[in-house]
Amino acid sequence: MTRTIGNPLSWMADAAFGAGRHAGAATDALRGTVSAPPQVRRLTLEDLKSALRKGLDDFTSLRSDVIFLIAIYPILGIALSLVAFHMARLPMLFPLAAGFTLLGPMVATGLYEMSRQREATGQAGWGAAFSVMTAPVIVPVLVLGMVLMGIFIAWMFAASVIYNATLGPQPPASVGGFLGDVLTTAPGWTMMVLGVGVGFVFAGAVLVLSMISFPMLIDRRAGVTVAVLTSVKVARENPRIVAIWGLLVAVVMVLGTLPAFLGLVIVLPVLGHATWHLYRAAVPGEA
Repeated sequence: MTRTIGNPLSWMADAAFGAGRHAGAATDALRGTVSAPPQVRRLTLEDLKSALRKGLDDFTSLRSDVIFLIAIYPILGIALSLVAFHMARLPMLFPLAAGFTLLGPMVATGLYEMSRQREATGQAGWGAAFSVMTAPVIVPVLVLGMVLMGIFIAWMFAASVIYNATLGPQPPASVGGFLGDVLTTAPGWTMMVLGVGVGFVFAGAVLVLSMISFPMLIDRRAGVTVAVLTSVKVARENPRIVAIWGLLVAVVMVLGTLPAFLGLVIVLPVLGHATWHLYRAAVPGEA
């Protein structure tokens, strides 16, 4: 059939219908096809050990691919650190580094898909990580990622308020002077105690909301609401195991920021792969 060039009205109509289709697909992706959280399992310490072993195995099998995928993470950390120094925001450097753990679940999305494909087919490459960039998956992942970004921004704001109320609001004169104030003065100790306490609340919220939800969005079209509710359900059924997992992630991620965030090249992929296997242990596969 001969095709005509058309006219501006037809172009506008095609664009409108196309936008409508994309908007409808995005809405369907957010809503998902699962109406309620699935049944979840009771987890044990052996499940944690198994998830870590499998995560390490995924990392060693896909090491070159994972390092390529995750290289942007330490680069981003270094860049943000330089910005913090340049803007005389030295007191925000530690909250910035600690806050990276809040964004970890979103950054590791591609790793979940690599583990999923390796589990299903026995092999996976770096291209597997980009296969999550499809409409049914990427829309809910981005929406949930925006929630984590909002929590990260709130944490940075809270850290700034805590500093201003204790050692601030004036910036420190030097690195040595700042460290001395933090470690040897009452306001410095108050800042540390408040910072750790508030940071624990933020980290706990992210852990409960995202530990299962991101892998579930990759694994099945659950929708954001059901995925988050499932993650909360797993945390409620397994408070001790989830707390241990969260503590392990926090300690290892902090160690991974040394030196200069480069340790995250190894830490993040191992934890990302292990999170996928922990999700598999917590949420039974579909019949």
